[in-house]
Amino acid sequence: MQIIPVDTRQHERAFLDFPRKLYRNDPNHVVQFDSEIKKSFNRHINPYFTHGDAIRWIALNDRGETVGRIAAFYDTHKDEADYVRSGGCGFFESIDDQQVAFLLFDSAKTWLQKNGYEAMTGPINFGENDTNWGCLVQGFVPQALGMNYNLPYYKELFESYGFHLYYRQLSFHLDLQKPFPERFWKIAEWINHREGYSFRHFDPKQAARFVEDTASIYNQAWSKFRKDFTPMDPASLYDELRKIKSIMDPEMIWYAYHNNEPISFYMFLPDANQIFRHLNGKLHLVNKLRFLNYKRKHTITRARGIVAGVIPKFQNSGVESGIFYQLRQVMDRKPHYKEFELSWVGDFNPKMISIYMATGAIHTKTHHTYSYLFDREQPYQRFMEEAVDESKLPQNILKL
Repeated sequence: MQIIPVDTRQHERAFLDFPRKLYRNDPNHVVQFDSEIKKSFNRHINPYFTHGDAIRWIALNDRGETVGRIAAFYDTHKDEADYVRSGGCGFFESIDDQQVAFLLFDSAKTWLQKNGYEAMTGPINFGENDTNWGCLVQGFVPQALGMNYNLPYYKELFESYGFHLYYRQLSFHLDLQKPFPERFWKIAEWINHREGYSFRHFDPKQAARFVEDTASIYNQAWSKFRKDFTPMDPASLYDELRKIKSIMDPEMIWYAYHNNEPISFYMFLPDANQIFRHLNGKLHLVNKLRFLNYKRKHTITRARGIVAGVIPKFQNSGVESGIFYQLRQVMDRKPHYKEFELSWVGDFNPKMISIYMATGAIHTKTHHTYSYLFDREQPYQRFMEEAVDESKLPQNILKL
């Protein structure tokens, strides 16, 4: 068995191609575009390299066949976020073999230790948490846009090595063919007609205004959750908008205002994975034409919530239901959409869980974000320990 750093084009090709081999008989898996993975590890493109570093490995068996892969990385901007200095590991794939998995984990651990880190969190992304984040442990259904998918035995590989649960990521699905609960709908109608409140969807012609509103809401809504919170950079949001231009539907991105001040937003995207699953991770000219053909045929029947936010002053005001009220009107005009997958919510955020439940959404998937302490004698702590008292969360949601 060999663990080899990815430092040649041949090694990179093996790193990219391994999932195609591993998941070739799994209809739920969608191969991530090679170009997107390459960008994640391109020092000239990924801004995280300006305050961090990353490395990749592949595992080869005695016949020279690729049997696993992993990446390790760190971000100095996040060094003070946890009670120990934590790096990350991700892009992990492995055959069902502890020896392979453990050697890959050992490689990540050793590299992070050499760089002064005391723990590693995984599987996570070398970037934002809206993609490539968490180990799927429940809900092995077709992979949604941006969500991690893996084989069922991955949970055992992580936990046998010594990773401990850091937090759960809960995903909910909303069946658009069923009516919203009556109480939710009454609140939604009330907030939509309340004086001072207004709702608007994204307009590309006024992108600058909506980018500014998004950053304002996001920074107020999420700054309290982590010590390492980094304010949203409008420039990065423009970059994201360029990336999603081909799949974005402006009528699925909604903002709420109070006296013309932005207070909430929710961004949904058509779940293009329903098309991407046919493209095998390649974005050449033929596949671009195939994408347009599938899109024209309304192949996409699901939308996924990517990110949302409500400023603290208006949390629990019902403004979220007002946005869903607007989305419902849009979906009534686009009946080929059958369901929403709501953006994943951490088990440390019971308020958002309650909002999702109020819509009638059903918990369908759970991912685990794990952490591994290098000093095995050091006491372990969960993420935001004071907020993960599961006895106070809706119990029907957490029964796996």
